[in-house]
Amino acid sequence: MAYEVNINKMIELLSDTLSLSEGELSADTQLIGNLPEFDSMAIVSILMQIEEDFGIEIPDDELSGEVFESVESLTEFVEIHQAATAI
Repeated sequence: MAYEVNINKMIELLSDTLSLSEGELSADTQLIGNLPEFDSMAIVSILMQIEEDFGIEIPDDELSGEVFESVESLTEFVEIHQAATAI
C-alpha cells in the first residue's frame, strides 16, 4: 500500500517538475535517455522536490545513474532513505 502511494506521489512530482501529464508516466517509465525533459537541471529540481515532499536528505555520493533508470527505481531509492530516516 505505501509503495503504491509513493509511486503515485513520485509520478505526480515528476509530472509537475517535467511539465508532463501524469498519464505519460507509470512505474515502468524509463527516465534517463527516454524523456527529453529529464536533463541535468531537471534532476536537480527533482531531487530538491523529493527532499521536500518525502522529508528526506539525499547525500550526493549515493546518487548514480541506476537511481534514475525508471520511476520505480527512483521511488525505491526514496523508500530506502525514508526507512533509514525513520529508524
